[in-house]
Amino acid sequence: MVQDEPDPEWLSRPDVQRGLRAVADAGIVYDLLVKPPQADAALAVVRALPEVSFVLDHAGKPDIAGGVWEPWASWIAAMAEAPNVAVKLSGLVTEAGPDWRPDDVLPYARHVLEAFGPSRVMFGSDWPVCTLAASYRRVVDLVRVTLADEDRAEVFDGTARRVYRIGG
Repeated sequence: MVQDEPDPEWLSRPDVQRGLRAVADAGIVYDLLVKPPQADAALAVVRALPEVSFVLDHAGKPDIAGGVWEPWASWIAAMAEAPNVAVKLSGLVTEAGPDWRPDDVLPYARHVLEAFGPSRVMFGSDWPVCTLAASYRRVVDLVRVTLADEDRAEVFDGTARRVYRIGG
């Protein structure tokens, strides 16, 4: 979990990048969990290592509780330009804080969907951590209302199957 590394440039280290290449060589997807101070290094590494398949966890952990849109929104758009990156639509309710409302979270979720498209977005519950801010059912319902009917199967199933190579 990169988010716990004190050095915001940790992903830029040659030894870390060698490790990421080894992950790709082993056919493994790397889940990328970063906080905003690590965003620049994360963008640089996904660009520098196109052979590595990355899944950005928790939509990059936007500061929803603080109402911060930029630079997160531009960064998400830049991450989406890298074809080796998919994203988990997860963790947003915990980033929104205990008194969140759907209208607090929906703009962030919709931006992720618009930037990446449903074929590169996958549902993630963030259970049990999500229960700090919402029930599992409420998290699922929030994602359902975010999605167009034709995108639900992709986000709730297809993207994860493809990215993680699950089930033939």
